[in-house]
Amino acid sequence: MSLAVTALTCVSAIGDGLKETAHALRNDQGGLAPCSFGHIPLNTSVGEVPGLDEKPLDFRFAPFDCRNNRLAERALICDDFATRVADARSRYGAGRIAVIMGTSTSGILETETAYRNRDPITGALPASFRYRQTHNTFSIAEYTRARLGLTGVAISLSTACSSSAKAFASAARMISAGLADSAVVGGVDSLCMTTLCGFSSLDLVSAEPCRPCDKDRNGISIGEAAAYALLERSSAVAERFGILSGYGESSDGYHISSPHPDGLGAELAMRQALSRAGRKPGEITYINMHGTASEMNDRVEDQAIFRVFGDGVWCNSTKGWTGHTLGAAGALEAAISLLLIRESFIPGSLNTKTVDPSFRSRIKLHTGEAQVTAVLSNSFGFGGSNASLVFEA
Repeated sequence: MSLAVTALTCVSAIGDGLKETAHALRNDQGGLAPCSFGHIPLNTSVGEVPGLDEKPLDFRFAPFDCRNNRLAERALICDDFATRVADARSRYGAGRIAVIMGTSTSGILETETAYRNRDPITGALPASFRYRQTHNTFSIAEYTRARLGLTGVAISLSTACSSSAKAFASAARMISAGLADSAVVGGVDSLCMTTLCGFSSLDLVSAEPCRPCDKDRNGISIGEAAAYALLERSSAVAERFGILSGYGESSDGYHISSPHPDGLGAELAMRQALSRAGRKPGEITYINMHGTASEMNDRVEDQAIFRVFGDGVWCNSTKGWTGHTLGAAGALEAAISLLLIRESFIPGSLNTKTVDPSFRSRIKLHTGEAQVTAVLSNSFGFGGSNASLVFEA
């Protein structure tokens, strides 16, 4: 069952909303900069969204106030997204629109701050700390549902970097099963010391802005983002950004942090997505790679893409602009994929100077105009959790 994407929005280090995002992608304006976030100096570049500390949530949602939910709010007010959801609510009813969100660490920054400010004698956390509405993984789904005036089912998924891509697949199944008529899907992940220090301790971060697929790539750049889409049955609406025509999911479970060395799980997810979309590999215009710029991940993904598509389809990663936004990456890159369909161009691979000579897939280095009719977007997470989505005009 194809689902129409009838509303779309995103916020990341390259801008607020679709217009700013498209401008940055067209003009090679990346959002990565030396890290100045947090209380521990780290030699890495990050994709930070500016101004989140200055604008708390509206008093009506004060219990949810944290960096992660502020980032969500920043996206909800862009691109008339909340208004379009309100229109859908009037058509279907508040209880028939599901909310399915992806995140990895949610508002864990609030817990980090609370632990640093605990009582020096008793060790008690500050009385103002609200775990359920901030750090709890469900916080982002609960906030989104309350903010949009919805009362239907709400779910948060946390499968590392595939989280918000899997939200699209879950929504498709839920609507197909008749449990909802429409779904707000998306992902939100914000900067915190847990991820910055954690990835640094694994020697996975780069001191410079990340260079996906480059022969000298040396690690990821962590970013933060929020992205949302409204999904409805294709037969129900005429106006749309595009359609979700297929999805594929797999779990290879090879290692807690490394993908299967032959990319078998990634290959299976891509083949499933193509099958559900009823598309042959040559009918895909562009592949938005997971492309984290780590040595192994990019190599394994290249192998899997080549086995499925050969060297006939342009592909690259957009993480050179935004950084790796972890649990939000799937939704952000879904929004970018749909934006490329609407705007008719394919971005190059920002910061990539020389493609790894061992790669066999067709890496696009430079931005150019193109009639984009179908995009496959990959999101592969720790523990071998893989998801691929197909979007079409």
